[in-house]
Amino acid sequence: MYGYIDKFIDYLSLERGFSPHTCRAYRKDLELFSAFLRDRGLPADITTIDYLTIRLYLGYLYHGERVKRSSVVRKLATLRTFFKYLKREGIIGKNPATMVATPKGTRDLPHALTVDEVFRLLEIPQRGNPLGLRDRAILELLYSSGLRVGELTSLNLNDLDLGGGMVRVMGKGRKERVVPIGSKATEALRAYLTHRGELLGKRKEFSRPLFLNYRGERLTARSVAKMIKKYLHKGVIWKETTPHTFRHSFATHLLDAGADLRGIQELLGHASLSTTQKYTHVSSAKLMEVYDRTHPRAKKGSQDA
Repeated sequence: MYGYIDKFIDYLSLERGFSPHTCRAYRKDLELFSAFLRDRGLPADITTIDYLTIRLYLGYLYHGERVKRSSVVRKLATLRTFFKYLKREGIIGKNPATMVATPKGTRDLPHALTVDEVFRLLEIPQRGNPLGLRDRAILELLYSSGLRVGELTSLNLNDLDLGGGMVRVMGKGRKERVVPIGSKATEALRAYLTHRGELLGKRKEFSRPLFLNYRGERLTARSVAKMIKKYLHKGVIWKETTPHTFRHSFATHLLDAGADLRGIQELLGHASLSTTQKYTHVSSAKLMEVYDRTHPRAKKGSQDA
């Protein structure tokens, strides 16, 4: 089975353009399924796996591994994609995972920072040194454009159009999109770029990464996460916050301010509206405020027709 897994991961990486992080997640899920078959003495022949085997595996995840329902849903989706690929290649005749119903359950939504908390974080990085200017530019860009952290760290200098207030982003599946940059983020980026050469030193530029670490190399997603954690501590914000929290805050604050969900979908680079809905939510108070302001029967002085 591992041979088929290797071919599948190559397909995802080379043909579908999936990121290394996504490919690792698919591989991990499939290796767990393979280990389940081996440990229980079940046939590992790919052609003998049926929907009953997959249902048994899901039951094991629920009761043996005690994983979240959302994780079970994701692992089932991995199997569906894997067997769909095998069917397309003519290795199996039908996809057994399509016969297994998707478990129902609530979606776990990442939390958003409040506007005040975001503003407090944006003011913490020092503006008198290159690293502080870089950190402020990163935070401003994450909040201003809703980028994924992988999209942010992969940016090069030629992806920026500060004059036009835009940035070109390579998203999931190598899908390119152009996202606006707010005036505050543009200001922060200009300040950082003025001192970026101090981080670069004598290192020659080939890929010309936008954000550099102190050694003049491309900044990693892990470094961005550590940087955010540092500023959370300085800002006395005791919330579990990751770079993705800024993306969720970006979408949530736009929605709360009345932005159209379809527009937010385009900015985030989501293929479907249902994915955007997973990242955005409206408080009951905001929903009632919109209702009171717009519904004919909720307005003061409304009369019967």
